[in-house]
Amino acid sequence: MSADLIRIVSRDSPMALAQVERVRAELAALHPDTRTEVVPVRTTGDKWMGDLSAVEGKGAFTKEVDAALLAGEADLAVHCVKDIPADRPLPAGTVFAAFLRRDDIRDALIHPGGLHLDELPAGTRIGTSSVRRAAQLAASHPHFRCVPMRGNANRRLEKLAAGDADALLLAASGLERIGRPDVITEILSPEVMCPPIGAGVLALQCREGDSDLIDAVSGLGDPAAHRETTAERMFLHVLQGHCNSPIAGYAQVERNGDLSLRAKVFTPDGKTVLNAHEWAGALDPATLGTSVAVSLLRQGARELIDGIAH
Repeated sequence: MSADLIRIVSRDSPMALAQVERVRAELAALHPDTRTEVVPVRTTGDKWMGDLSAVEGKGAFTKEVDAALLAGEADLAVHCVKDIPADRPLPAGTVFAAFLRRDDIRDALIHPGGLHLDELPAGTRIGTSSVRRAAQLAASHPHFRCVPMRGNANRRLEKLAAGDADALLLAASGLERIGRPDVITEILSPEVMCPPIGAGVLALQCREGDSDLIDAVSGLGDPAAHRETTAERMFLHVLQGHCNSPIAGYAQVERNGDLSLRAKVFTPDGKTVLNAHEWAGALDPATLGTSVAVSLLRQGARELIDGIAH
């Protein structure tokens, strides 16, 4: 990295590029003299429209971005934390430099007729390839049918319009990022649809030796997002969840600074749901994540996760 140019690598999807623009704007406000340049890459996850577990799961969205960073083709990577595998460490030689202020963590329902989730008739086809969403729908609305749907948010909206499904579930923050909040019929509370680990958080990743760059971008970091993300990722790491594991959860920093973590593990059919919710008290965020994972392991989460093919 030269002092006046930061090359930012990202997936080339419209949403990923919108996320990069947020980072560029925040960097410009913090360091007006620094120029930024975007290095878009097409990832395996964006090219492959089948089951993600067939292409290394979630790493499918980060591998090529990491490679560009490590090869010196870019200086800074922007990732959605929910796309970064937590069951294995970050690629050697890279570190998180900052977690940005968290966006909406909730899921959104899109229904062309304007119906809410509880108003949808039996047999409604919900477009989603998320095992987390499918398991929770199976538990709460077993009369719906989930139909596999991959592709970026714009592509899924096109498939909905084409009649491939009757309704969609998408991340509310993602629809905001691509300028399509107008399509949202209902925002689902975390009690109705528990979000994925790392929802709504953008991570900035650098090479660990680039101390000047790390110093330059660390000012974009949000302390609450850092604490929440640290707890959530340690929770997922201890559980060793994979991309076919229906795991959901979120940490929350209250206004008084108290941190809690609520998490769930499901069987894919939604018939078994394990729950845990703990407050950090004096514990650091990583210890809270570990404690909540251990609580779920005591309830049988290991057997449940290992019993799912991946």
